[in-house]
Amino acid sequence: MLDGAVALLDANAGVEPQTETVWRRADKYDVPRMIFVNKMDKIGADFYRCVEMIGSRLGAKAVPVQLPIGAENEFKGVVDLIEMNALVWRNEELGAQWDVVEIPEDLKERAAEYREKMIEAAVEIDDDAMEAYLNGDLPNNDTIRRLLRRGTIDTKFFSVFAGSAFKNKGVQPLLDGVIDFLPSPADVPAIRGIDARTEQPIERHADDNEPLAMLAFKIANDPHMGTLTFCRIYSGKLRAGHDA
Repeated sequence: MLDGAVALLDANAGVEPQTETVWRRADKYDVPRMIFVNKMDKIGADFYRCVEMIGSRLGAKAVPVQLPIGAENEFKGVVDLIEMNALVWRNEELGAQWDVVEIPEDLKERAAEYREKMIEAAVEIDDDAMEAYLNGDLPNNDTIRRLLRRGTIDTKFFSVFAGSAFKNKGVQPLLDGVIDFLPSPADVPAIRGIDARTEQPIERHADDNEPLAMLAFKIANDPHMGTLTFCRIYSGKLRAGHDA
C-alpha cells in the first residue's frame, strides 16, 4: 500500500525491537524510507548513537542530511548539510517559524565531515557524478538532492533527519524531505492485480483517466462518524455515489 515511509526513532532509545520488526517488513516489500530521529529534546537523546544503531541493528546505511544543534533541553535547531546553514527555531512559535543562520562554530568541523560523507554516498549512485567527484568537481545542491532521491528510492541508503514532533520542531523540513526524496506515484511501476470479474491479470497506472482501482486497507469505527474505510487509490477517480 505504501510507496514510501518515514521511520521514527526515539532519540533516547534508538533502534528498538519493534523498529526491527517494522523495518524487516519494509525490507520485504522494498519500501523506500527516510528516518526521523524524534524526541531530540528528551533526556538522554543521542542522535549519533541512533545513527550508529541503524547500521549495527538494522544493517542499513544511514546518511544524515541534518545534524542537531544541541540535545535534551538544549535542542534548538538543526544543521542543513545540503545548504550548509542552520535552522534555529523561535521557541514561542512551537517550531512553526525559524531563522536561517550560520552554522554554530562548534559544529562547523562536524558538519563538514558529515557533508562529505553525504556527498560520497550520493555520488556512488551515479558513475558520472562519481568520476567528477574523484576529479575534484563537487556536485551542486540540486545534483545532491537528485542523487539522494535516487538512492532513497532504490533503497541504497536512508536519509536521516532530526527533530521533536511534539513541539513541531523539524516537521516542516522533514516534509520537504518527503517531497525531495521519497517517490511520487509517477515514480513507481504500474500496479498489477486480477480482474474480479474476468480473473485476468490487469495493470493500472497512476492516471486519472484510467478506470478506478483502489485498495481498502483499514476499517475503523468512529463514535461520531460511524464506520470509516481507509483506501489507497491507484488509478482513476472516486466520486460520491460511484458504482463499482
